[in-house]
Order: sequence, then structure tokens, then C-alpha cells
Amino acid sequence: MQDADFWSKMAPRYARAKIGDVAGYERSLHRTQPFLQGARVLELGCGTGLTAMALAPHAASYHATDIAPGMIEIAQGRLAETPVAGLSFAVAQAEDFGPDRFDVVFAQNYLHLLRDLPGTLAHIYALLPKGGVLIAKTPVLGQAPFYIRWLVPILQALGKAPFLTMVTAADLERALTRAGFACAPTEWHASSGRDLRAFIVARKV
Repeated sequence: MQDADFWSKMAPRYARAKIGDVAGYERSLHRTQPFLQGARVLELGCGTGLTAMALAPHAASYHATDIAPGMIEIAQGRLAETPVAGLSFAVAQAEDFGPDRFDVVFAQNYLHLLRDLPGTLAHIYALLPKGGVLIAKTPVLGQAPFYIRWLVPILQALGKAPFLTMVTAADLERALTRAGFACAPTEWHASSGRDLRAFIVARKV
């Protein structure tokens, strides 16, 4: 799979990268934690696992997944060094799971990378029970400055950037609503500067 290969190659660099906005990141974690209490959680696009390890102690169980074997290998190594009760990692995607397995789906830096956003949202909707929650924090590059929107296709053509879509927060809200979710107002958690990561809590109705 082309996308999986790209992200597996990126995994060592991804693991070494530092969080650019620690305060904004922690604000998102704090906002997410109350939804996890007593919940069976599925994380999609977990990368090398740091966020999963931070959130898992707040959940009844936490299954973190990524399509890239290289990402999961690093995440499993971290978990072996620092065990977290109830946390597991696996190479998987949303379509690999059936209904009634999870109460919460968490997707950080994920929705903009999907080749079929409506299809994946429909599957997430199906696997959640009524009242289940999808929590997503997504780069909305459709709201980025023009030079970024111009540069990304060039980097993609050179193999230096992954497949992604230039979504806006409004695009995400519409897609979630069409999939059957009720969205809380979009939140922005950056501590400074222009925030291009939309935080959305969407509940299955």
C-alpha cells in the first residue's frame, strides 16, 4: 500500500519530532479525556503512539491503530518499555472493525489523509453505538496561506509529501453531518499564531 509505505519510511523521523505547540497539544488532550471515562476507545492513525500512551489511562480499553507497520513497530517498542494498562497497538484501519466494538473513536491528524472521507466516516458511524463519539483534530490546509496550498502538490509530485486533501473546518463539519453525526462547535486549541488544526467532537445520533 503506497500510503503505508510512505508513513513507514517517515516513522523514525516522526518519532524524533518534537511537539511544536505543547500547550495546544495538552489542551486537546485535556478536552478529550472526559469522553474516555469507562469507554472502549479506538484510535485511528496513532503514529508512534505517544498520544495513545497519554490518553489510554483515562479509558476502559484503548486500541490504537495505524496503517503503517513502521509506526506501529515503534509504538509497540515504547509500550514494551513503558507498559500502560488496557493499551494495545495494531496495524489496522477503520474498515477492519465491525459494529459495537468501541464507544469512542479518536482520530488526530487523520481525516485529511483519507482517500475516501465519506466512506470512512460512514464506516466509523456504523461501528459506533448510538451516542458514541468521534473526536477528531485535523489539519485544515484548505484554510492555509496560498503558498502552502501551492507548495503541497509540488512536494507530492516529488514524493516528499503524502496524499492529503485540502479540507476546511466547514468541509469537515459538512462531511460529518452527512454521515449522520451531530457536531459540537469546532474548537481551536493553539496557544499562539494561526491555528490550522480543527478540533471537532461529533456524536452519533
